Amino acid sequence: MSEFISIEGIARRFGQQAVFEDLWLGIPRGNFTCMIGHSGCGKTTVLNILAGLDRPSDGVVVVDGTGIEGPSLDRAVVFQSHALLPWRSVLGNVAFAVSSRWPDAPRAEVEQRARAAIAKVGLAGSEAKRPAELSGGMKQRVGIARALSIEPKILLMDEPFSALDALTRGTLQDEVRRICTQTDQTVFMITHDVDEAIYLADRIVLMTNGPGAEIAEIVVNTLPRARTRADLHHQPGFYELRNHLIDFLVTRSRNFRDHAPAGHDRRHPPEVRLAIPHADNASPTQENAHAS
Repeated sequence: MSEFISIEGIARRFGQQAVFEDLWLGIPRGNFTCMIGHSGCGKTTVLNILAGLDRPSDGVVVVDGTGIEGPSLDRAVVFQSHALLPWRSVLGNVAFAVSSRWPDAPRAEVEQRARAAIAKVGLAGSEAKRPAELSGGMKQRVGIARALSIEPKILLMDEPFSALDALTRGTLQDEVRRICTQTDQTVFMITHDVDEAIYLADRIVLMTNGPGAEIAEIVVNTLPRARTRADLHHQPGFYELRNHLIDFLVTRSRNFRDHAPAGHDRRHPPEVRLAIPHADNASPTQENAHAS
């Protein structure tokens, strides 16, 4: 397969209960993918499997041609909470990750790499502060800097902005989008926020309700990649895309198993591209997610 990340038929069961079954998903290199679904559908479990922190009951995940067997510094995780070491400074927290990635690097190089990552998230000047001296948003910036500092092949984000106030959340979303666009970073992110997914993602994976969840479809974000928060809701097609996602979460995710489209194939979840209303008035189109 040509995908950089290839999720192939994974399932996760606890006893006789399957959280999800037979998930297939390909993610291209440099793609920002968001997964949306209700609590209990297994979104975080999928992320943990990608991180190597959990193992699927069935199936395999292949990254850049190699199957995932456990945690790796090629995959960095930004958690819901900052998970910083409280006895280390901002610089110390990020430098710890850098020295783990490059254990033989001289101290000056480790510090230079750490400072560059800290500056990238807008925290230059705060290197000496400890976590107790930082706001929630600043702590999460440190967590993002720590993840980016090891130059991962994949950045995994588990609702990283969910505990922040609206203004801080928006600022951090802007920073993450700017950094990932500039570096062509491959990202897999879990979110419950439809507007966040529309702003950040190239593709949005829709999960049906658990238990026994599955991927219903993959929605391609056809809004301009150079979009900004200020003009997002003015873009042609924004409300059609938003309404499509909300309709899925409110209605279709709940009864998808009983009303799945004819010919729905779990192995090839359909890609959906919503027509831009000012370009034409066509109805949503569906394409096969994987070429034969």
